[in-house]
Amino acid sequence: MTTHFITAEIDLQETPTELQKVIEAELQKQGEPLRWAITSVNVARQKATVEAVITRVSAE
Repeated sequence: MTTHFITAEIDLQETPTELQKVIEAELQKQGEPLRWAITSVNVARQKATVEAVITRVSAE
């Protein structure tokens, strides 16, 4: 198992609950999230930047 630092750009959602679900679903595509945070929001583009630490199972 290895850990990775990733950055993702997520479309802003109508509610914080929806935004959390979209973020978690996107991070699951990359691996198992250990922690994540929204680090910036671009209101003009309606995008949020998320930084996360994930784990992936190594294929050995």
